[in-house]
Amino acid sequence: MEPARSHSEIRLEVDGTPHTLRVDNRTTLLDALREQLGATAPKKGCDHGQCGSCTVLLNGRRATTCLTFAVAQDGAAVVTAAGLGTGDELHEMQRAFVEQDGFQCGYCTPGQVCSAVGMLDEVAAGQPSFVTEDLEATPVLTDAEIRERMSGNLCRCAAYPGILAAIRQASA
Repeated sequence: MEPARSHSEIRLEVDGTPHTLRVDNRTTLLDALREQLGATAPKKGCDHGQCGSCTVLLNGRRATTCLTFAVAQDGAAVVTAAGLGTGDELHEMQRAFVEQDGFQCGYCTPGQVCSAVGMLDEVAAGQPSFVTEDLEATPVLTDAEIRERMSGNLCRCAAYPGILAAIRQASA
């Protein structure tokens, strides 16, 4: 009987750049991004999928990378907060976070920004949340709707008023 493989070669596109990596099959996408590719935007917060600091856009949808095995994402496109803008131009959500003071220490900010971008895409696609009033209509982006949709992203500094204002600004 052949021994089980412990490592795999995978391909990822991270912030528009293709990469080929050899990873231990137990490596999370977060650890592959940070330790092998040097991506510092996604942060290791709780390592249990509860804080959202590691949130990126994975194939266009927000995902917590600490709960995702890298080998399961072979061929995936990953966009971190660092890859949202173009050149020296900030993404509209990044700009809104700066203008609305949507951060204090900044540790959770990359995850918050990616989650907010993904959340607005979900709203635009008509996906309801737990607090959506009318499941047949396009969701209305109320403060309660934003809070519910962003509830998986925690901020220990309590910059929530600025985060809410930033999302409102970017969604306008």
